[in-house]
Amino acid sequence: MADEIEIPQYFICPISLQIMKDPVTAVTGITYDRESIEQWLSSGKNTTCPVTKQPLPLDSSLTPNHTLRRLIQAWCTTKGVDRIPTPKSPLNKTHILKLVQDLWVPRLQLKTLKKLESLASEKESHRTQMVEAGVGKAMVSLIVRGFREVRGDSLEVYSAMNLLHCLRISNEEAKLLLIEYYDFMDSIMWVLEQEMENHVTLKTNVVLVLKSFIQAASKSQLERLRPDFFQGLIRVLKDRISHQATKATLHILLETCPWGRNRIKIIEAGAVTELIELELTMPEKKTTEMILGVLDYLCTCADGRAQLLGHAAGIAVVSKRILRVSPAANESAVHILASISKFSATNEVLKEMLRVGAVSKLCMALQAECGGNVKEKARWVLRLHSNAWSTSPCIQVYLLTRDPR
Repeated sequence: MADEIEIPQYFICPISLQIMKDPVTAVTGITYDRESIEQWLSSGKNTTCPVTKQPLPLDSSLTPNHTLRRLIQAWCTTKGVDRIPTPKSPLNKTHILKLVQDLWVPRLQLKTLKKLESLASEKESHRTQMVEAGVGKAMVSLIVRGFREVRGDSLEVYSAMNLLHCLRISNEEAKLLLIEYYDFMDSIMWVLEQEMENHVTLKTNVVLVLKSFIQAASKSQLERLRPDFFQGLIRVLKDRISHQATKATLHILLETCPWGRNRIKIIEAGAVTELIELELTMPEKKTTEMILGVLDYLCTCADGRAQLLGHAAGIAVVSKRILRVSPAANESAVHILASISKFSATNEVLKEMLRVGAVSKLCMALQAECGGNVKEKARWVLRLHSNAWSTSPCIQVYLLTRDPR
């Protein structure tokens, strides 16, 4: 066994402490295994040589140590240890640029996309080089072209979307691409609507790509989103494609909700009902926080409140989350009840709030360790409708103990 044989010290990588498979020498003169030193540098936190502590920039050249590799291979053969394979030549920019050129040759396109996907999946350094060589922009261009031509065969577009997700391009580059390709958001939604094999993985990747570009979008770009954009998002929530897709969709809704026009479009897409149905599945804490956060925005609109009140579990599900999830959820839930109490408080609604425990939860919030804003909102709602709820035991206790101010 290799671990029972004494290994020469200079065969061992100073980082991984394993026999080097692809020894490379840094500008500081220290030899490392290529994968270990590339990971060290790509983390963004490590900018010095692990051994000498001298500066070692990310773009430092790593020179293959062929002599040491041959010595290690010969030693492995002599000791009966599995011989390390000859490493592949490292990826270089020229090779990537050649692949990008091949993308625009129809007969080579799908094969080239598969090759790029394979390279991107191998290591972080490949993905970094590919982004720098313009692969991300090429993928966006290919997806937009597929959308504009509305071709029947979309295998290339699906591969491009998967690769774009794998590359995880920066926020700054995403901003530039959204300026250059004005209809890229529409292109993403077009891909999302397609019937596809392995749809769970692909559609999840599409939504994750959409999330990253929405986060990079400007205010004017967010305000121009069309109704069918939000209809597509709500279908993702309704179809429960995957946990990742659901969370990404909620993130997108939170990013787009602050603008009033978008709220109307989201409400008209049926979001309130789907959000309540999703919350009834008792999702994890973070998901509940986002659901209540979106509902809080939507309940600032009359139609949003009407949809929530029109759902049999609307008030109940919001009320039950108070004091059960997190401070953020408390704030959103109490704010939703405050919006309803201020603008939609018919006799039936006030009776419903009492019946499903919303009133008692507001009283409990006054006694619990809640943020000042939550207590203030809860107290305001209770005072606003104290006459309607005066027969409730909890409101009677509240009236006896409340702050007289």
